[in-house]
Amino acid sequence: MSIDQLAIMCTGVLAAWINQDRRERVRRWACVIGLAGQPFWLYAGWQAQQWGALIVSAGFTVAYLRGVAGMWLQARGARG
Repeated sequence: MSIDQLAIMCTGVLAAWINQDRRERVRRWACVIGLAGQPFWLYAGWQAQQWGALIVSAGFTVAYLRGVAGMWLQARGARG
C-alpha cells in the first residue's frame, strides 16, 4: 500500500468516524482531518488521470474548507 493510499484511508475513515460523535468539541475536528487528507486524494486523482475523482476531491476540499470556516474561524456565538 502506498503512502497516499494509506493517508486517504486513515484520514477518510477517521473524519467520518469523528463526524458522528455526539460531542461538538470532537466533531469539529472532522473537517480538519478530512482536509488534511485532500492533498493525497487530489494527487492520486491527478496521477491516475481519473478526472471525475479529481473533481469530486475538489468538491470535498471546498466542503471541508466550509467546515473549517464554520467550526473554527467564525466566533462560536455567531454560528447557527
